[in-house]
Amino acid sequence: MQIFNTMTRKKEDFIPQEPGVYRIYVCGPTVYNYIHIGNARPMIVFDTLRRYLEYLGNKVLYVSNITDIDDKLIKKGQEDGTTMQEVARKFEAEYIKDSEGLNVKAPTVRPRATEHIGEIIKIVKDLVESGHAYVAHNGDVYFRVKSDPGYGKLSHLNLDDLESGNRELRSQMDDDLKEDPADFAVWKAAKPGEPSWNSPWGQGRPGWHIECSAMARKHLGKTIDLHAGGQDLIFPHHENEIAQSECANGCTFSHYWMHNGFLNINNQSCKNSLERLYTCRDNLDFAIRNAHGTDTALTEKCEEARKKFKTAMDDDLNTPDALAAIFEFVKDINTMSDAADKATLEKAAATFDELTGVLGLMYNRKAEEAPDEVKQLVEERAAAKKAKDFARADALRAKITELGWNVMDTAKGPQLTKL
Repeated sequence: MQIFNTMTRKKEDFIPQEPGVYRIYVCGPTVYNYIHIGNARPMIVFDTLRRYLEYLGNKVLYVSNITDIDDKLIKKGQEDGTTMQEVARKFEAEYIKDSEGLNVKAPTVRPRATEHIGEIIKIVKDLVESGHAYVAHNGDVYFRVKSDPGYGKLSHLNLDDLESGNRELRSQMDDDLKEDPADFAVWKAAKPGEPSWNSPWGQGRPGWHIECSAMARKHLGKTIDLHAGGQDLIFPHHENEIAQSECANGCTFSHYWMHNGFLNINNQSCKNSLERLYTCRDNLDFAIRNAHGTDTALTEKCEEARKKFKTAMDDDLNTPDALAAIFEFVKDINTMSDAADKATLEKAAATFDELTGVLGLMYNRKAEEAPDEVKQLVEERAAAKKAKDFARADALRAKITELGWNVMDTAKGPQLTKL
């Protein structure tokens, strides 16, 4: 499999340090509000990557954090007249609820920043002792960007260009806390009314970037296989993570970097595509229950669809082509299902669930068998229609609906689906 590595700006073979085991860290949300559709994109993109790696038989250690200490959380708590922790727990629960609604798998570990203060302080202490960070006179601790000759390698920003901008920033600085405007906080001194923890530099709280470095190191090790997130995190967040992690650990932080693009919405085409998939699965369930053919040619189409799907996904998660392979398979199913035997249809259904399951689309749902009472009403309704007693047929449809089922008249006879 190949992925586009942001660090090298090219597609590369995605090879883990340990064969068959992928260590992946994906930046999670700052839980100060409900997530929006743009937040959902990285959740779905990297869940798809994880599912595909597992589909290929790999073990995936997938860590995605919860940032539950941040300026936005503190401000939200003050505005709502509550605590930062209460805000964080409320919106963390809402985030998990939305994740489940999107059929995103729970991460192997979902660490909270506030539960890793000790690990954060340890990294900050190492950075200070090695000269990569310094303590300001108010108790803030800043990373010394100029101490890292590799700074800018992910975002491909030139430090000389940063310097020219920093001269203007320097003239606008209200105090002398930083040696250089490009330096960033790894620890912030406590302010009145804000949550804080004891540290070698006094009461304070972690900076945003340092949290992910600490949680990744604890749960995945000093060097991971892949770090991922939205492209808006490339600079400064991920660039700063690399600097502080590699200066503290003395080794490569992540071998690969992957970032999803911004979301362009075309709601109508998305809606229609999903309806096609659900209709196909409903039709397959019906065809299996009423199979009467003898043809097995659809079996070959199953293998063909699987091959095309895998080829697309191996190419940097080319989901448009992967979906095209599924839709082509749907067309084959619709064309060939009437003549196929039951075993072949069951194989087609299993293949369909397999491929859509990798994309998290179908929840691998199985058809629910209608109770005998509903089946009897369907038979009575069919008889009423045959006798042209349409008033009774409509009344029977209403009863079927009350029992939680929808009956649809098709060329192959009445078809039941659960409401």
